[in-house]
Amino acid sequence: MTEIAQLPHLQPFFAMEILAMAKTLEAEGRKICHLEVGEPGAAPAPEVIAAVQQSAQTDPQRYTPAKGDLALRRALVDYYRQQHKAIVNPENILVTNGSSAGFVLAFLSGFEKGSKIAVTRPGYPAYLNIISSLGFEPVEIELSASNGWRLDADAVRAAHSETPFDGLLLASPANPTGAMIEREEFARIMNACDDLDVRFISDEIYHGLSHGLPETSALELSDNALIINSFSKYYCMTGWRLGWLVLPDEMVRQTEILAQNMFISAPSLSQVAGRVALPCRDYYDQQKAAYVRNGMLLVEALSEMGFKDARMSDGAFYAYVGIEGFAQDSVAFCKALLQEAGVAATPGVDFDRVNGHKFVRFSYAGDHDMLVEAIEKMAGFLSRPLSL
Repeated sequence: MTEIAQLPHLQPFFAMEILAMAKTLEAEGRKICHLEVGEPGAAPAPEVIAAVQQSAQTDPQRYTPAKGDLALRRALVDYYRQQHKAIVNPENILVTNGSSAGFVLAFLSGFEKGSKIAVTRPGYPAYLNIISSLGFEPVEIELSASNGWRLDADAVRAAHSETPFDGLLLASPANPTGAMIEREEFARIMNACDDLDVRFISDEIYHGLSHGLPETSALELSDNALIINSFSKYYCMTGWRLGWLVLPDEMVRQTEILAQNMFISAPSLSQVAGRVALPCRDYYDQQKAAYVRNGMLLVEALSEMGFKDARMSDGAFYAYVGIEGFAQDSVAFCKALLQEAGVAATPGVDFDRVNGHKFVRFSYAGDHDMLVEAIEKMAGFLSRPLSL
């Protein structure tokens, strides 16, 4: 039998591992407070549900073009015009099976094999795993709590000087920290990429979820950036697996061909949902207001419990906090918190393979009453001596 090639760089997605453990405990009758997965607790807007029900009854759910249904792509053109005053050609938009498929298509179409792609640390764990698995080399740029976990142009230039890279992937707001980069610095980072001949990839999946700072789409500043976005977070559609790319002209055809062969098309019913969801911003802004209230409550409680660097983020719906006073191993800490207190959280090693053992991420996008219960359970858990 042929030996299967090993991928030593792969690391488990611990948020999903903790979720699986939590589901097992729930099947045994335990009540679990879920703060581990970055998943809104609310349903999509009522208009979305009604449109999907109608479409499921009356429309044949067949393949759409690989780029996606034209009505959805035109709706996304309207979105960029209204939210970012950016003019986008619908032919440059490609609808994807969630942002995950978007990353695969973007990397394969945008870079030659062996290229180096820079990401921030801490950062979304799938970045490293996808980049490495596809035959590219990740370059990590370390961020610090001391400057709010924000990347700047000087750090980009310094990192490139040390290890030249071909692409830079940046999220603002970011996962796990919720940090945002203001427009002026965002422009400086993109200018640095232009100077260094680095392709800039903007992960805008948490757009719509800022807590005060205005959100900048890379499309406001350049036609050369590659945009990745999704309906998962702001639009409360994680399980619908629907995202999109906005591509520079030279990448459109090649990416379309890859999408045809790798994914055929995104689910047609999900595309109906996405088109209807885009204008329902009043409903989704109400959900965001609930996240902000949850976040303020959680951050205050975490600070009182003794977690380090507990602060309200700029956006998204996460608190990324230090556990030095409690444990030296975030995986062991999260497993004990789940087993003993019934609270599921994500170990920091998901986001930072070097220093993540010192941190834990909590998501506050779920139900308010569950969050209150989780805080009470955590306080009780931490009041006991921990042998971690």
